[in-house]
Amino acid sequence: MRAVVFREHSPELDVYDVVDDMPMPEIGPDEVLIKVHYSALNRLDDWVRKGWPGLNLALPHIPGSDFAGEIAAVGAQVRGWEVGRLVTGNPTLFCGQCRYCLQGNQHLCEHFSIVGEHVPGACAEYMKLPARNLVAIPEGVDLKLAAAGSLVGVTAWRNLIVDGGLRPNETVLIVGAGGGVNMIALQLAKAVGAAAWVVAGSAWKAEKARELGADWVIDRSEEPNWAKAVWKKSGGRGVDVVVDNVGQATWKSSLRALGKHGRLLTVGGTTGYKAEVPVNLIFGRQQRIIGSTMGAMEDARNAFDFIFSGKITPVIDSVWPLEGYVDALKKMLAGEHFGKLVIDILAM
Repeated sequence: MRAVVFREHSPELDVYDVVDDMPMPEIGPDEVLIKVHYSALNRLDDWVRKGWPGLNLALPHIPGSDFAGEIAAVGAQVRGWEVGRLVTGNPTLFCGQCRYCLQGNQHLCEHFSIVGEHVPGACAEYMKLPARNLVAIPEGVDLKLAAAGSLVGVTAWRNLIVDGGLRPNETVLIVGAGGGVNMIALQLAKAVGAAAWVVAGSAWKAEKARELGADWVIDRSEEPNWAKAVWKKSGGRGVDVVVDNVGQATWKSSLRALGKHGRLLTVGGTTGYKAEVPVNLIFGRQQRIIGSTMGAMEDARNAFDFIFSGKITPVIDSVWPLEGYVDALKKMLAGEHFGKLVIDILAM
C-alpha cells in the first residue's frame, strides 16, 4: 500500500519517502481496518521523526494521528460496525482494563499510546484501530473536517472544557493563532459563552483570528509585552484562563496575564520545557497550573458532536496529496499556516 514513511530518526526532512510497498495492516479480533481518505499534520509528527530516548519504533514508521475514512474490514469480535461505514476516532490508544480506563480516563491509561507516535499512523492508504476508538461520521459531513478535528478536537475539549472548567462569561486567553488546537479552543470558548482573546504572531494571523470570532486580538510582533497589554485590556483584573502550548518562551507572560484564581492550561511546549515561573504570582493570585494532553473517549465524542453539529468548525489551511507531505510539513514548521494542513490520501 502507499504510505509516507521514514526509516530513521533525524532532524532533517529528507528521511521521508512515499512508497507503494508497505504491507497492509493485519487486524486483530477487536480491531477494524480503515481505508483512509484524509489525514492531517500535527507538531507531534515532527517530534516523532526527530525521536527521543525511549521511543522505540518499528521502522519504517508511518506518521499521522488524524484520520477520516471508511471501514474496509472488521475483526471477528467486533460488533456494531460494518464495512463501508464512514469513521474517524480518538487517536489515543488504551487497554480498557487498567484503573484509569475503568474510571473513564482512557488518556491516562497505564499502556497509553498514540496513533502515529508509538504505532503506525494514518498517512497511508490503510490503517488499523481498535473498534472501541471509533466515532461514526454522520451522512453529509465533510470528511476533511472530521480528519482535521481528530487529535486537536479531543485535546482542546479535554484541556479547556474538562480540565480547565471554562464557564460562561469567563475570559480565556489563547497564546498563538494558527495552530489546530488553538483555533478549536477559540471556537469552543465562544460556543460555551466565554470571551476569547488571542495572542497572534503576525498581523495576518491576527486578522484571521478576528474573522474566526476572537473578541480581542493582540499582535505580539507589534506589542511584545502582550501580558501588560492583556492586563490593561482587562482593567487590571487579568484573564480567567490561559491556553499555552508554546511553553518556555511564553509561560512567564501567560502567568502574568492571569488574574486571581486564574488557570494556566499547559498543553505543550513547542519552544522548550524549562519555563520560568514567577512563584509570587502563583500564591499571590492563587493561580493554578493544569497540565493536559489528549483526551478520553467521552471527550472525543463530545468534541466530534460539536464538529458534526456545526457548533465548531476545524480550520483547514490547505489540502495536499500524499506526495506533498514534506512540503506541507515545511509550511507548518515555518509557521506559515492558519489551521490544519490536510493530506488527501486518495489524490494521485
